[in-house]
Amino acid sequence: MLGSTHGTLTTDFRARVVACGEEPHAIVHSMAAAAAEGDLDVSGRPLHAPVPDLDRFFRPESVAVIGASDTEGRPNTGITRQLIGWAERVGARLYPVHPGRESVFGRACTPSVADLPEQVDLAVLLVGDPLPVIEELAQSKVKFAVAFASGFAETGEEGAAAQARLAAAVERSGLRLLGPNTNLNAFEEFRDDLDGPAIALITQSGHQGRPVYTLQELGVRLSHWAPTGNEADLETADFISYFSQRPEVGAIACYVEGLKDGRSFLLAADRAARAGVPVVAVKVGRTETGARTAASHTGKLTGADQVVDAAMRQFGVIRVDGLDELQDTAALLARARKPQADGVVVYSISGGTGAHFSDLATGAGLKIPTLSVEKQRELHEWIPGYLNVANPVDNGGHPVGDWRGRKIIDAILADAAVGVLICPITGPFPPMSDRLAQDLVDAAEATDKLVCVVWGSPVGTEDAYRTTLLGSSRVATFRTFGNCITAVKAYLDHHRFATSYRSPFDEAPRTPSPSFRKAQALMRPGHQLSEHAAKQLLRAYGIRVPREQLVTSAAASVRAAGLVGYPVVMKASGARLAHKTELGLVKVGLTSASQVRDAYRELTDIARYEGVELDGILVCQMVERGVEMMVGVTQDALFGPTVTVGLGGVLVEVLHDAAVRVPPFGEDQARSMLGELRGRALLEGVRGGPPVDVDALVEVVLRVQRMALELGDDLAELDINPLMVLGRGQGAVALDALAVCR
Repeated sequence: MLGSTHGTLTTDFRARVVACGEEPHAIVHSMAAAAAEGDLDVSGRPLHAPVPDLDRFFRPESVAVIGASDTEGRPNTGITRQLIGWAERVGARLYPVHPGRESVFGRACTPSVADLPEQVDLAVLLVGDPLPVIEELAQSKVKFAVAFASGFAETGEEGAAAQARLAAAVERSGLRLLGPNTNLNAFEEFRDDLDGPAIALITQSGHQGRPVYTLQELGVRLSHWAPTGNEADLETADFISYFSQRPEVGAIACYVEGLKDGRSFLLAADRAARAGVPVVAVKVGRTETGARTAASHTGKLTGADQVVDAAMRQFGVIRVDGLDELQDTAALLARARKPQADGVVVYSISGGTGAHFSDLATGAGLKIPTLSVEKQRELHEWIPGYLNVANPVDNGGHPVGDWRGRKIIDAILADAAVGVLICPITGPFPPMSDRLAQDLVDAAEATDKLVCVVWGSPVGTEDAYRTTLLGSSRVATFRTFGNCITAVKAYLDHHRFATSYRSPFDEAPRTPSPSFRKAQALMRPGHQLSEHAAKQLLRAYGIRVPREQLVTSAAASVRAAGLVGYPVVMKASGARLAHKTELGLVKVGLTSASQVRDAYRELTDIARYEGVELDGILVCQMVERGVEMMVGVTQDALFGPTVTVGLGGVLVEVLHDAAVRVPPFGEDQARSMLGELRGRALLEGVRGGPPVDVDALVEVVLRVQRMALELGDDLAELDINPLMVLGRGQGAVALDALAVCR
């Protein structure tokens, strides 16, 4: 769990220091240096992702295979054989290690790690229990190890305990471990005859990476494959950080079953965003069934999916659902150049095809602009006048079979509003489809704009597809409408995001604010605060609350009402009192001293009958004529404090219309949260109502975020509901609040 002790350094940061390859005795020095350089946020968490030096893992100079075998029929034999071939390809010296063998596959066998002739870069452990070997590797100063053994966290509590012991041994050793429960994917043979930016692949389940790996057969370059397994040490975040700094990597494709640590993942995603390297991910756990299955497979928390989704979106990670979408989207993002415009033109030989595709694309959020009158007039020089060329562009078929086909494509691409040309070819119709494919390839070579083709034939053996389209590194070829639309939208969204990205970690608070010191004095560890105390906590952070007084007698309530100003609201206030309305402990719209006196007696009688302990009765200013919202803080098992905003009052429980973000985030993300709400129109004014003070609402969200960052997991929960957002320029008032201290 993320630490929150102010002025101290978290266990997570200590682990990350060791992960950078430093000796354990250097930890304290490294943490002190990080603190001095301002690399920790207000709650002591790191603000930058470490980049592990994995060069020697992927291209070692020397490799030891512990438990090597050449006895046919044994699993270790096949693995040893594959490792020998891989070592030869990367130019590494390989040493078999086995106490009972003199040689393996004709290579002299070393009896133990201590007897190795040199300090090796990588040790591959073909043993059932890797724990005893770790200390030997540490003494020999081995840099990296891979553990294939299973039976750890994926098997339940006993296995999780064994994995914890393994992780602790690895941390003490100073080496880096891949696994356990991993496989041979890191040692696959990658084609070296392909050019252009490559895809780097990260998977927690090796088989799930096969569709991306086989993209090489379609001409897409793959540079690395990291099968992270149970992630006792090296995790998805480490590889994202490393791959984002590799010059040959154009995109990172991930299959993620569970995240080891939410903060590490966000820091790694931030590093990739800073570098402009797109990260595309399939993340298991959208449903309860998926989450349960992932836990049994890799032994990790999948996290509340809404939080995971929001966190990925914050840092530009492109989440897709299927492996087919993963391969197509990653391939496009790796190879396509930066868009010059966001307009998409659909070009087809059939009006039905164009209309169908355009409808789907528009529904997905792609911009299908109407071409200018001048451009339409130009296109009608080659396309019959009765056909629609406004967008989608229907050429009627015949022009693609002669010189006119290329003229049409070039004219579309010359339009300044067009950034993407998509040509759906629903089926082969030689020779016209052959010529159309060649014209599209030739045009793509002559432009910086993106040209996409959807080849709809279920056969896929046609020469126009296999040779012409797949032979081009400039045309993005898809097999389905859906995958094309998903990939193009991700491409445009990514570059829009990258253009304006500012790391929220650069602006995260480093030191506690004066508000924090006031708030600390109000916290009661292990207790829920009364409404009155919770509102004092809000006041400490500059969040407006109504005029109110806490009273303990009927006479005092009348005096308080006179000071607050009629009409008033009266509410019971107690430390364990959450649902006051249901118990009848709220009285609204009181306009006289007699009503206030009677309300006080009734509220205290109900509380006594219900056995509710009160600290008093709140006499509050009555605030009306606004939009009820809610803003809150909860603790996520993976990401720590999260901030939620949504429709308030009873609507939050009925409609579940809320958006969430993981701190730190800026004003742009706070406003984006409001844009995600289905009921956002209420903020703009409906049925003649005036628009409300959205700026004030955003300010409350940001102040609550500051509270979440500074109080960390000491604040288990905060619920401001309702937050009454008043008319434009009039602010927002927290009418009720619940706070739980940890």
